[in-house]
Amino acid sequence: MIQEIQIYNTLTRKKEVFEPLVPGKVGLYVCGPTVYGPPHLGHARSAITFDLLFRFLKQIGYKVRYVRNITDVGHLVADADEGEDKIAKQAKLDELEPMEVVQKYTLMYHKAMELLNLEAPSIEPRASGHIIEQIEDVKRILASGFAYESNGSVYFDVEKFAQNHDYGKLSGRKIEDLISNTRTLDGQDEKRSGLDFAIWKKASPEHIMRWPSPWGDGFPGWHMECTAMSCKYLGETFDIHGGGMDLTFPHHEAEIAQSVAAHGHEAVRYWMHNNMITLNGQKMGKSLGNAISLEQFFSGNHPLLEKAYSPMTIRFFMLQAHYRSTLDFSNEALQAAEKGMERLLKATAKIESLPVSDTSSVNISELSANCYAAMADDMNSPIAISYLFEGVKIINSVADGKTSITAADRDALKVLFNAFVFDILGLKAEEQSEGGNSEVLNDVVALLMNLRADAKANKDWATSDKIRNELAAIGFEIKDTKEGVSWELKK
Repeated sequence: MIQEIQIYNTLTRKKEVFEPLVPGKVGLYVCGPTVYGPPHLGHARSAITFDLLFRFLKQIGYKVRYVRNITDVGHLVADADEGEDKIAKQAKLDELEPMEVVQKYTLMYHKAMELLNLEAPSIEPRASGHIIEQIEDVKRILASGFAYESNGSVYFDVEKFAQNHDYGKLSGRKIEDLISNTRTLDGQDEKRSGLDFAIWKKASPEHIMRWPSPWGDGFPGWHMECTAMSCKYLGETFDIHGGGMDLTFPHHEAEIAQSVAAHGHEAVRYWMHNNMITLNGQKMGKSLGNAISLEQFFSGNHPLLEKAYSPMTIRFFMLQAHYRSTLDFSNEALQAAEKGMERLLKATAKIESLPVSDTSSVNISELSANCYAAMADDMNSPIAISYLFEGVKIINSVADGKTSITAADRDALKVLFNAFVFDILGLKAEEQSEGGNSEVLNDVVALLMNLRADAKANKDWATSDKIRNELAAIGFEIKDTKEGVSWELKK
């Protein structure tokens, strides 16, 4: 079933036909979280974007090795080369060992990703577990002449690299502009240029996280981890590198330079970046103080939230926007996503019981082709979802007896919806009642329906109407049909 797909390559700024290095196999590396705080909506968007890619590639027949890292060392506050490590800083605030902080927030991240129904990556390496590999890459870069040691630290020489290479090609920056806009900052006099970035940092006496190296005790620069770990698990050349758009500079730009310096060529063939989550037009993030944690979304415990939103509502909300578009948060948008997802899931559940006839007045093959074509066009999930809602109209029309469908087309419709709704989009039916007591709810409503049926049989219309009206008042819709009584809970 492997088909031609197009991917927007950030490096070339255009859609390209995806041609993996090895036919039928894909190497995918995605920048995971820096685990120093609770996971928030920004973490979810990147994770869901590349979970969608992972699922779709597998669905159409590719064998995918998906590597998503955990950053647990080397990422300094404000993404700089000076100051405290984010993990170490949080460890001091929490009065914990740094690895206790890492474990605490990694477990929290994993739990949130599980609730969002993300598939686990093939490999999830940690930066702190690959210090040796990073030191070896630093040695290679020094040997290539594109780095220098200074006072126990090692810095990448950006201006020297830019003499023969296009530094800034990924982010669209020009080296001349970067040089003219760079000033010498306090504490950075050991660098030859303010553009240079650390690939190994000397640890100050108070720095908690440190490892021995040929240049003294220190720790790797933030950018080194992805260069080392991606090449370790996917090879020195691999297919796709993903992450948030905010990582294009300096993180991914530095990765390109490091790979060329260490191995003599670029490692990544296709760069993919998801856009940001915004709140009133401003990027949401912990550093800006306007981040809402996923736990707060799930509980509703935040002043900006009108109610709690389920993990599947959050997932569907994100899938309704193309991954390269900005997604602006609002309660109204989340509530609309909640209703839309309920319609989609309810229609999917109806397919099995749709009545069939000898002829079809619908074209399921065309619907299926349109859904796959949308996803093959740079993962256009909102267009694919719009086609699925065309399918919802078909399902409801058949259920109401307005449209005919053959048994074969009904089976094809079921295959299509199961593939897209559950396998590709990664949605799942959520419990209808708090605490997961949906079976109890079903039993209680069935009991009331039997009581109502008995009342109708005895021509006790007052009791029959009272049961119906009371259930309607708390959100149930009761339908009397020729086949019997059906009900559903509307939120």
